[in-house]
Amino acid sequence: MRQFILEKQNIKNGLINLEGKDFRYLRQVLRVKIGDMVNVRLPDGTLENSTVAKIDDKGKKITLQICASTGQSLNLSKGITRGVQSTEIDGKLPDVEYWLFQFLPKPQKLEQIVRQATECGVSVIVPIIGEYTEKSSVFALEGNKKERIERIIKEARQQSGSPVDTQLHAVVKLEEAIDLWNEICTEENASLGFVLSERDDCEGSLNEIIERKGTLKKVAVAVGSEGGISPEEVTSLQEKALFHPIHFAVNILRCETAALYGIAAVQTSINK
Repeated sequence: MRQFILEKQNIKNGLINLEGKDFRYLRQVLRVKIGDMVNVRLPDGTLENSTVAKIDDKGKKITLQICASTGQSLNLSKGITRGVQSTEIDGKLPDVEYWLFQFLPKPQKLEQIVRQATECGVSVIVPIIGEYTEKSSVFALEGNKKERIERIIKEARQQSGSPVDTQLHAVVKLEEAIDLWNEICTEENASLGFVLSERDDCEGSLNEIIERKGTLKKVAVAVGSEGGISPEEVTSLQEKALFHPIHFAVNILRCETAALYGIAAVQTSINK
């Protein structure tokens, strides 16, 4: 675990008291002990270092104590984090806000897409009902199933150390998704959208389009479901949201692989 996501600002005198599912996760899953170090992501997005100060197994409570300074070199030999620490990869939020417009696939594939998009630092995931979306996939985001997706997001952030508070938007139709994107893109020249296309007749390469655009603040990637995206839907994204169709000359990708590949390719091109 790279960090622990604190959902409520329940810090008093530098102490964080945890119980319920948070206690079970830290104590039974991660098996923390007194003295272990835990990186805590606060609700306002800041990252704090803490130590496990007290464990009450009978009362099922754990107390974390915030360290005096996160800027000091810390002894992580007793830490629960493995590999790169959250403090080592943390910094200011990314300059670019990434959105994933995902045409709804089957529930199990959506969970994988959400997990991977969260680890990549995507800000908002917008599930879209498309022409090839199965009706059963729409119901998969209702009630307890939606709570499961939210747990997946939290676990992915904790594992990856992402400072981005990834949000899952409500399921929308394509026209609603286009309106949403146009509404948040108040600075036209600072936003850019891509739609992954199975056709190889797209104009311009990914790098060329990004270089022409210059400084970016919001970038969106639209990815199809198992059946892809219909030609009419691609046209709607082009004409109404100014998305650029892009085609990757690679093997045929599953929708869950395409989402990860597309996000990674765009981020790499922007950050090079």
